Amino acid sequence: MVSVVHSVAVQGEDPDSSRLLADALDARESGRLADALAFAREIYAETSLGSGEGVWSHALGIALIIAGLKLDADSRIAALLFAVPARDERAAEGLEVRFGADVARLVRGMSGLNRLRPITRDFVATGRSGGKNAQETRAQIEILRKMLLAMVEDIRVVLLRLASRTQTLRYYTAHPDDLRVEVARETLELYSPLANRLGVWELKWELEDLSFRFIHPDTYKKIAKMLDETRLEREQFIASAIDHVKRELGELGIAAEVYGRPKHIYSIWSKMRKKNLAFTDVYDVRALRVIVGSVKDCYAALGIVHNLWTPIPKEFDDYISNPKSNDYRSLHTAVHCPDGRSLEVQIRTWEMHRHAELGVAAHWRYKEGGQQGASDDYDAKISWLRQLLTWKEEVTDSSDWIRHYKEAALDETIYVLTPQGRVIDLPQGATPLDFAYRVHSDLGHRCRGAKIDGVLSPLNTTLKTGQRIEIITAKQGGPSRDWLNAASNYLHTKGARVKVRQWFASRALEETLSEGKALVIRELQRLGQAGASVEEIAKRLGFAKADDLFVAAARNELNLRQFQASARGESLAETPPEMAVAVRRPTDEPKGILIVGVDRLLTQLARCCKPAPPDAIEGFVTRGKGVSIHRVDCPNFQHLVTLHPERVIETEWGDAETEGFFAADIVVDAHDRQGLLRDISEIFAKGKINVTDVNTQSRQGKARMAFTVEIKNITQLQRTLDMIHDIKGVVAARRGVSGL
Repeated sequence: MVSVVHSVAVQGEDPDSSRLLADALDARESGRLADALAFAREIYAETSLGSGEGVWSHALGIALIIAGLKLDADSRIAALLFAVPARDERAAEGLEVRFGADVARLVRGMSGLNRLRPITRDFVATGRSGGKNAQETRAQIEILRKMLLAMVEDIRVVLLRLASRTQTLRYYTAHPDDLRVEVARETLELYSPLANRLGVWELKWELEDLSFRFIHPDTYKKIAKMLDETRLEREQFIASAIDHVKRELGELGIAAEVYGRPKHIYSIWSKMRKKNLAFTDVYDVRALRVIVGSVKDCYAALGIVHNLWTPIPKEFDDYISNPKSNDYRSLHTAVHCPDGRSLEVQIRTWEMHRHAELGVAAHWRYKEGGQQGASDDYDAKISWLRQLLTWKEEVTDSSDWIRHYKEAALDETIYVLTPQGRVIDLPQGATPLDFAYRVHSDLGHRCRGAKIDGVLSPLNTTLKTGQRIEIITAKQGGPSRDWLNAASNYLHTKGARVKVRQWFASRALEETLSEGKALVIRELQRLGQAGASVEEIAKRLGFAKADDLFVAAARNELNLRQFQASARGESLAETPPEMAVAVRRPTDEPKGILIVGVDRLLTQLARCCKPAPPDAIEGFVTRGKGVSIHRVDCPNFQHLVTLHPERVIETEWGDAETEGFFAADIVVDAHDRQGLLRDISEIFAKGKINVTDVNTQSRQGKARMAFTVEIKNITQLQRTLDMIHDIKGVVAARRGVSGL
């Protein structure tokens, strides 16, 4: 059985400690380790940590745990030197020269994680106290777990941190302190779940048991006592069960190691509480572990166990075919024995056992000379594990393994801090503006600058994990339209862009309401009805509220005669129908031509620019084809104006025939990828937009797509463009002119 070295708080190194620290290291690495021992002891002297434990004792304890995890010499040396940056800055600057770049990087990583300690303890304490913010606090703890992993470049830093926390709890076992309860709570919230996901079961069990012992001492003692009371009976049964299994396996020619598995008190308590079970109903109080040479032998051993005893329904888990999210593999089964009690049996290969005991640490090789090239597969394995270790909800269903892995591999998140220490998670590429809008919409609207780690920085700076962001705001004001310019990189997140667009849409509506209100009041004054109730007039005209009336007036959608009749209190039935009011030219020149066909003038929409309401439009008198209607910004129209200005005639949209569909061109520039056209087509389908023509080009990984679609109005078109722009890989989505 692989086992982590269980040390006490060592007051000084002795021959046994030195031997254990140098276990499996060659002479050169042992020499480096001896140098680190002498160096650390001189730096730390008699200094102590906040817990009261001597710094030297703590460092030696971490190093012994790391040696028990079979990590390399650099990890053991870094464990010894973990506190050097906090004790002697000059000495810290020389670590790379004296002990190598790897050691210096690991020590820096541990120092970086220490910055999270005040934050984690505050949030754990808040979560325990409950209150209206308890749920938010629990969510923050989950984000802190993610941030902890995101802040480290080397997974060994996390293992070093777990070893440090384990050593702290061991110290508190011998030196009770009021602070140890808070440390234990933080451990159960943050560090033992991390050890679980890393698969470092030996540390996980010890972290949980010691924390449970400090938080619930009476319950811990009660369960421990019940285990002790049944120990003799249990040991006799286990010895008999081991003989049965070994004999049956031997008859099949299967070599195996079989032994009784030690009990984990915290897991027993968790199972009793979660399933509301009595101690006697916990199936794995009596347990065996069977270790064999191959996967085939695992299933053969399972058959033997089920033949010897009666399997308990729904208590079989095949983690070999369906590994857990941390790559844990084993067969778990529970059986009924002749005495009426249960027995849990775990079956695995030696490779599975090694990983199950040490998790990610089991994959860490020694970097011996001449074997560097052989580490490619190993590095790929560590990279794969690093991708997997994103902090999502615990995967309880092993069938979700593939889905979970894919989600983890695609997860790209950064974690930054507010000035108050709250952690905010954002996608890679986020900026201070994205951060501001994530905290609060109003903070984003009024943002005028940002400080990153105390330094004034541009608003389009790309943020990194661990940075502390402070937003500088104006007392009033709003966002800039420049923020929506994709090329300027002010906003990376879709949510922030939506909030900016909503702000401008809200202001546009306010302007429309103000304009319409002024028109209505002016007309009422002209009619001598200034005291009339606008709400009553709106209801008579079929509007739900006065604001709807104002909008209709501003958009020239109000029937003037009906409005006048309603204002005077006359019946609308007596009012002759007429077209909605249209704005006329404020000059004595001939009035503009309505596209709806006033005076039966022949009109047509130009195919080059495909105007649609409410585009600003002008007409051009053609020979024999009536008036061709163009957008005023159409390049073709501007060229015609230069050549024949006398043929230009003012036009406007009427209200009688603007229902229906108008053609429009959409041009999309994007990084070419598989499924791009499909994703864009889904946007059209969701918006019930008919596509009449498609033209796509792709060169050197860049794609340009031109679509001709049928729309009801420009608002629908703009909404569609915004949705296309948010598709992965799209650089720009714009309304085009034919041929562009």
